[in-house]
Amino acid sequence: MEQLTFRVLSYMDMKVIVYNNQIEKAIRDLKRKLSKEGFYSEIKERRFYDKPSVQKKKKQAKAAKRLRKKIRKF
Repeated sequence: MEQLTFRVLSYMDMKVIVYNNQIEKAIRDLKRKLSKEGFYSEIKERRFYDKPSVQKKKKQAKAAKRLRKKIRKF
């Protein structure tokens, strides 16, 4: 009988449980969760400084894109 061992990898309120020392699977799960939360896109956005006027234009472009996507679904 194999002994069940586990560790907990956590990022903020996100937890990934590692069973039977399957670290690779836990890392894949953590990456998937981070991707769903938008962590990587947030890092990409904050990589360089944007002037306030550029931030405003990006925000408006995102809103327009969301609106187009919403209209396309119906």
